[in-house]
Amino acid sequence: MTATESAVRIVHFSSVVRRQLVDDRGDRIGRIEDLVVHLGAPHPPVVGAVVRIGGRDLFVPIRKIAGLGERRLAFTGNRVDLRRFERRPGELLLGRDLLARHLINVAGGRLIRANEIDLAELNGRWEVIGVDPSRRRVLRRLFHGHLGGQDGRSRVVDWASIEPFVGHVPTARLRIPYRKLARLHPAQIADLVEQASHEEGEEIIEAVGADRELEADVFEELDPEHQVEFLQSRSDTDAGRLLASMAPDDAADLIMEADQDRRLRLLEALPQPQRRKVRQLLSYNPETAGGLMSPDFVTLPETASVEEALDAVRHSTAAPESLQVVFALHEDGTVAGSASIVALLRAPADAPLSSVVRVIPAHVHPDWDLGEVVRKMSDFNLMVAPVLDPEHLHILGIVTVDDVLELMLPTGWRRDFGPMSAED
Repeated sequence: MTATESAVRIVHFSSVVRRQLVDDRGDRIGRIEDLVVHLGAPHPPVVGAVVRIGGRDLFVPIRKIAGLGERRLAFTGNRVDLRRFERRPGELLLGRDLLARHLINVAGGRLIRANEIDLAELNGRWEVIGVDPSRRRVLRRLFHGHLGGQDGRSRVVDWASIEPFVGHVPTARLRIPYRKLARLHPAQIADLVEQASHEEGEEIIEAVGADRELEADVFEELDPEHQVEFLQSRSDTDAGRLLASMAPDDAADLIMEADQDRRLRLLEALPQPQRRKVRQLLSYNPETAGGLMSPDFVTLPETASVEEALDAVRHSTAAPESLQVVFALHEDGTVAGSASIVALLRAPADAPLSSVVRVIPAHVHPDWDLGEVVRKMSDFNLMVAPVLDPEHLHILGIVTVDDVLELMLPTGWRRDFGPMSAED
């Protein structure tokens, strides 16, 4: 907040709602029930008030209300429009739609609750400038704005970094902008979904659905309970589209969490290349190396150059954590060895891959349980462990350290530790 803004008088929504609106002689006209704002601007303008007059809720434009920041609210118009209040597209009611509800603090990657809403008159109009999630503001509401003492503004969150949930408002055309959520890491978005109600979570998922890759990344970060919850609300076709965007091992895990009578339909909804990979993974116990492994990794002939290996990594669509190691193959397709990205970067570009690889790399087998996988990866400091067939000839897949950690951590661990921000 700038020095100019800090000098502006702040008006709390709780100090305005339920106040009397009087005429120029001081006679009571009605009572302020709510304030109406129009979304879309960094600081939404207040366009009017819902006033209870004679048992009816009527709309009074803000330009006809004087003293919003004073002790006396005066009606300055010539007459009151007696038509009942009806929302217009893009309008929200501060009390009914926002107060005490969850909001997304995009800057912090957290859900907050609007326990107070702050207004200020800027550039000749009243605007929503921030919300305060502190509990002290709950007491102000209970006492209708009459709460003594100085509470400061250190907890107030600038509205410019906030996105409200508006799915419950029939006339709200605006939804959570994808471009704002896209600034967050998929794990942060997953945190938001897991903190939110089902309806709020659906609104977040709908927003990130503008980018199928991001939507898939968020789904991969959700705990199994939420994955199944959102998968159940989708048709087989939509679920298949989502699963096709996910890594094969994550897609296989999610299919196994679905109802048994639906698993085959979900599998059939996948494109053929993805279906083949997922079907292979489903043949293994999910808590073995075979169930953990990803079938996406980079292999090249051992006769390839270091530059060709690096170029293959650049153009690979595999997940970044799978690209830390490149595997070299003999002419007959059997495994020759592996080379880390660091080793490749340090080697001359024209050197043969065979001169860089470690022959017969440390590995696991598909039937190994989690304990055996962890022990091997820990003993050899492996970020990526190849899964070899019993004859030690062919690579079936790879297990990455993040897959192991995810299985070792208890369900709901993220909620137990609270939401994650970019600064954490």
